[in-house]
This record gives sequence, C-alpha cells and structure tokens, in this order.
Amino acid sequence: MEWSFKTAEELIGALRSGAVSSVELTDEAIARIERDDEVINAVCVPDFERARAAALRADQARARGEDRPLLGVPVTVKECYDVAGLPTTWGMPPHRDFLPAEDAVQVSRLKDAGAAVLGKTNVPLGLQDIQSFNEIYGTTTNPWDPGRTSGGSSGGSAAALASGFGALSIGSDIAGSLRTPAHFCGVYAHKPTLGLVAGRGMVAPSEPALPVDLDLAVVGPMARSARDLTLLLDVMAGPDPLTHGVAHRLALPAARHERLSDFRVLVLDEHPLMATGSAVRAGVHRVADALADGGARVARHSPLLPDLTEAATLYTQLLISGSVARFPLDSDEQLRTRVAGLSPDDQSLDAVRLRALLFSHRDWLEANHRREVHRHGWRQLFAEFDAVVCPITPTPAFPHDHSPNPLERRIDIDGVEYPYLDQLVWAGLATMPGLPATAVPAGRSAEGLPVGVQLIGPMSEDRTPLRLAELLEPRTGGFRAPEQGVPAARSGGGRPGAA
Repeated sequence: MEWSFKTAEELIGALRSGAVSSVELTDEAIARIERDDEVINAVCVPDFERARAAALRADQARARGEDRPLLGVPVTVKECYDVAGLPTTWGMPPHRDFLPAEDAVQVSRLKDAGAAVLGKTNVPLGLQDIQSFNEIYGTTTNPWDPGRTSGGSSGGSAAALASGFGALSIGSDIAGSLRTPAHFCGVYAHKPTLGLVAGRGMVAPSEPALPVDLDLAVVGPMARSARDLTLLLDVMAGPDPLTHGVAHRLALPAARHERLSDFRVLVLDEHPLMATGSAVRAGVHRVADALADGGARVARHSPLLPDLTEAATLYTQLLISGSVARFPLDSDEQLRTRVAGLSPDDQSLDAVRLRALLFSHRDWLEANHRREVHRHGWRQLFAEFDAVVCPITPTPAFPHDHSPNPLERRIDIDGVEYPYLDQLVWAGLATMPGLPATAVPAGRSAEGLPVGVQLIGPMSEDRTPLRLAELLEPRTGGFRAPEQGVPAARSGGGRPGAA
C-alpha cells in the first residue's frame, strides 16, 4: 500500500494496528521527496537522517506500549522555525549560514508528540510575499502547474502536503501565509486566534528567540484534512512555558454545533475594493450550496458585518507599519515627498500603504483603537452567526511574478489588472481583529486549479470553524492529489537559479 497521501489520522490508525511502521512511512516520504521535489522544490532543507532516527525511536516507543498524539508521523516544518542544527535564513542571503542552537517551541511540541521531522519547507524573502522564492533556495512551484506559484509565505509547506511529502506541516500567517498557499495548492490550513499558539523560535535569523507576541502574526497547522488540522492544533495550542511556567494546553471551547444543520453562516463573495474572480466566486457558491443542502441557515448580507473598506484600511495600516518596525527602511526623502504629495482624498490602498510606511506611534495607537471597535462589531455579528464564508484571495494560483518591487506588480482578475498587494484584503479580514480562520478546498477552476475558501470563526472559538470544515469535507470533496501526480515531466523547475 502507498501511504503518501493518507491523512495523519489514517497513518496513526495504521501505526497503532501494526499495519505499517514509522520507519516505513518515513522512508516512503523521503523516497517521494527525492523523486519528485526537483520540480516542486518544497523541502529546501532536508533532515532525512535525523527523521529516520526519530522514526526508529517512535517504533521502539510504540513497541514498549507508548502512544503519543503524532507518534511516528512524518511531518515538515516551515523554514522560518528554528530547528537546532539546521539553518534558519528566512530566505535572506546574509543569513544563509545561521544555525540556531535550540528548537522553536512548536518544533519541540512536534517532537514531543512523536513526529518525525523530514526537513524544512521553502519561503519568500523575509516571509514577505504571496509567493515562495528566494536567492538561497530558489522557487517553489505549484504541484498542479509548475508555471504557477504555490503561494506564500508557507508555500513550501502547502506544496509539500499536496505532493505527499509528509502528512502534516506547520506554518505562519500574518497576510494569509497559511491560508493562501492552502487555497492555491488544494490543502487545509488553520489560522488560529491571535495569541492562542506560542510562536517563540519563529523569529528572523540571528535575533534572540524571545516569547514575544507579534501583532497580527500567528503560527498554525496545515494538513490534508480538517480533522488533521484539529489534531495538530491540539499539539500546538497553549502558552509559552517561559511566560506561563509549566507548559499546559488551553481548554478551547467546544464547537458551537456538531451538526451542519445547526450552523448559521454568513456568505460573502464581494469586496468593495477588489473584484472576486469567477473561479473563486464559484468556489464560494459551491460551499454555500453545500451548507444549504445540509440544512444550515445561510445568509448573504448582514447589517452587523463591520465595514469592509475600513477593515482593509486598518489591516493595511497595521501590517505595513508593523513590518517597517521589524524591517526598517533606509531613510527615504523621496518617500516622504511622495506621501506629502498625496491628495487627502486619495484613500486607495496604494495610498494607505505609502502613508503607513511613515506611521508614528500615535498613528498606530489610533488605528489600534479603531481595531477594537471592529472587534466589538465582530462579537455582535457572531451572536447571530457561527461562521463567515468568504474568499482567501480573488483568484486561484497565478503565474510566477518575480519582478523586484511588489508595489509595482499587478494581479489579473478575469482580464482586469489590480494592484498586487490589494489581494490581501480578504486575508486581512480575519487577521486584523485576530479571528480564527480555516482554509478549506472548494473544488477546481475551469483550468483545473485548486480553489479554496476560508471559514472565519468567533474569537477563541477555533473549534467552531474547524468543525464546520470537517462537516463540509465530504460535501465539497476535500483534498485531492494532483490529477496526474507531481508533474515532474512538465516544464519548469524550482531549484536555485529558477528564481
């Protein structure tokens, strides 16, 4: 039997029954990576020997009667997580030789749960793109079409899952970095509630691994099924032991409902600042139809929904100002001149981005206060609804675009061009207030590319969108492996030099 595309839950059942060993699963995953990853370029830092050793220890532990949540399951880890003995570069050439001394909290939790870590997956430069390419490791391609991106910044993890390179992966998300690659590659991901999952050790290279909660940013699970997301989130969730003493798991509230017919869902497919492409709109409608067919109460409009234009503006201000604080720009008088020359009436997201590059602390505090108003609005909305279904980005995976300045790139939506970074408005809808959001497959485009949607849930009620994702899975098809397997024979390639 081939195990590469089985869910983690299925693998755990097979390991417990003795149908397969962890060594066998790990060897099969390694063989698949060695055979297929030259084109995909998902696993940029292999760690095969230590993975085999971990698998052997897992089999020995199981033989002694031990059983842990992920005992013997092969997994991957996004490159930005510290793994002792492996480079952490964030795709930045000056840090290509940086070797952290300790594992990140989440890597430790994976290992403590018994997982065999196959290696690290590719990212964009500084984690700051909707694609995954850098000068150190090259370009990660989409398993469905090597001419298209796998997404970013957790693009390597999503491509690895879609290619059968391990059953689970962990990533991070501040601008859709879990959800967008899942959408582009046809897999599952969950952006947890802000602060739910400790992120220490997911830090830019050479910086100290401190228990700092970055604004907007989260770390979370990726998988090939909804139930696997819950399995991995249960391993990941909980505070940092450095700040809370002995690490303990948070008791997340149970899902609001167990049956699809009990859910109340608001469905959105239009944004005032950006078109929704026909392929993504069709995916949203497929999910809406599945909900209605299952007896859920489905609404298309609500006066309780916070203003989407202001939400996108606030998200852009917080994202850009926070990014500049972590990665300062050189003093740029031209930028100040450009901002000064903007018309006060220009409220486009391009203008918002430029102004946010020069935000003061007072400006940030004002935006943060307005965020709290939006959070209150979401609390009121989630008194009437259990989840919101909406796009993740306006299109399926787009062709690779490595032009140097993202501010000058464009995204084609059904033949009309929009500013490249404007496509973040849907991801930001959940990120700005810190809400949980689960990315789920929602069928294919006319070209056969995966399409996903996100299920946004109430603050700290992560199990509600996760349960909804599980109930939708048999109705919308869930994960499907690329129809012709990994397209190694087709044109394209991902190793360094392709970027």
